[in-house]
Amino acid sequence: MVTRRKLLTGAGLVAGAGVAGGAVYGVVRQADPAPASAAGHAPIPFHGAHQAGIATPVQDRLHFAAFDLTNPTRGRVVALLRLWTAAAERMTAGMQVGGGALGAPLAPPDDTGEALGLPASRLTLTIGFGASFFDRLGLERPAALKALPHFPGDKLDPARSDGDLCVQACADDPQVAVHAVRNLVRLGFGTAGVRWSQLGFGKTSSTTPEEQTPRNLMGFKDGTNNIPGADAKLLDQHVWIGSEGPKALAGGTYLVARRIRMHIETWDRTSLKEQEDIFGRTKGEGAAYGRTREHDPVDLARLPADSHVRLANPGSLGGVRILRRGYSFTDGSDGLGRLDAGLFFLAYQRDPETGFIPIQRALAKTDPLNEYIQHVGSGLWVCPPGVAQGGFWGQGLFS
Repeated sequence: MVTRRKLLTGAGLVAGAGVAGGAVYGVVRQADPAPASAAGHAPIPFHGAHQAGIATPVQDRLHFAAFDLTNPTRGRVVALLRLWTAAAERMTAGMQVGGGALGAPLAPPDDTGEALGLPASRLTLTIGFGASFFDRLGLERPAALKALPHFPGDKLDPARSDGDLCVQACADDPQVAVHAVRNLVRLGFGTAGVRWSQLGFGKTSSTTPEEQTPRNLMGFKDGTNNIPGADAKLLDQHVWIGSEGPKALAGGTYLVARRIRMHIETWDRTSLKEQEDIFGRTKGEGAAYGRTREHDPVDLARLPADSHVRLANPGSLGGVRILRRGYSFTDGSDGLGRLDAGLFFLAYQRDPETGFIPIQRALAKTDPLNEYIQHVGSGLWVCPPGVAQGGFWGQGLFS
């Protein structure tokens, strides 16, 4: 049986030594997969040109975690990324980490066990690297990976912002998503620690237009005009990094995460007409003003000049588009009887300067929705391209 200490030592995480070739894969042993997945829970392939969890059909649950590195060296970080990749390959296939949750009685098991017997639940794991990751390891930082500007109304909490690394776990079962991040945290002990994390439920956008558009906690359909995950042309134009490079990141993307607190109690006392005027859409059908159905083309002239939909529409911003992938959250109360609830906004784009930033500048300036929301957490990471068989997350950065 491979004990946890032997596993970590073999990967160079305890002693701090690097690993060669595929050494890490030797300790990730085969274990029985979970029982056959039920319909709709089939595993999503881990390998490919792009990371899963971006243009992938959006799952129901989220566990997002930002990490900081501990006394990093390139050898230790490469060992960590190899180990995490091997674990991600298995967990996204519905399998246990390493030797599994049932091993030698006197040694900690390789897998924490709470997903034992559960299907893959369409689990995806997506990694991103922050500006500080490049700076701390002496790697050349992409020009687009720089601090986001301060927007009017921002009240960002440093304890809920940024991070050297981030991991986005999405699944249809919250226990599967939590299990995935928990096991990466375990494997990263001594090399990477959690800086902050966020649980999410009730997806607030869809990459599959044929599905019913989900609603946010304000009760409005959210993400009607999102980029379809199957539209390769739009994805290449607006989401995937291209020849502008760096070459190691071609096929990757930039991720902006924003924790947006909603003042739910104030919103709930606002008239329906004012709510609809703020968005520029009907609350029931989700149709833009002057239209009948949700997906009818938007006529910007029929929307209030400062409505949320008009301000963020590509037609108002010279064609700017992003791929949205957000979730609602409720994290108890704030001690004053108000829900700490809102939207955990995730946006993928080819370049933040031509994606999130111009959209948020327009919204922060005149959007009447700002009376009811506040951005309290933020982060920007670059997500490398997908992983080839036998490779590891971010491998091109270390070649």
